[in-house]
Amino acid sequence: MEDAILIGRGEQLSRLPLSDFKAGLSGVPEFFSAKLAFMSPEHHAIRNFTVAELPRNYGKPLLPAEISRRLDLTPERVGEVLGDLERNLLFLVRNDTGAVNWAFPVTAEQTPHRVRFNTGEYVYAA
Repeated sequence: MEDAILIGRGEQLSRLPLSDFKAGLSGVPEFFSAKLAFMSPEHHAIRNFTVAELPRNYGKPLLPAEISRRLDLTPERVGEVLGDLERNLLFLVRNDTGAVNWAFPVTAEQTPHRVRFNTGEYVYAA
């Protein structure tokens, strides 16, 4: 019997041959490379910063001015990059005031999922 992966859909479980599963994954690196092609080093820096800092921000959204100050980028550039990240792949979400309250997979908003780090910081998760 060939190895298989069990896939759940609703209340149904289906078997997918492992070879078919692996074949389906073969295009994943190229898919994500294409999706990430828009990102500059500043995009990566802001994305990484927001994910790392939300847990340290005591449940509060990150203000663009703070991101600008900490990463030594102009407020205008931070605004442009935040907009790009929000539009592309849903990397992050800003609230009505423009502060980052979601930087997937973490959020300043209360959700049913709470993550605590070994450093004592905690954050809600998506």
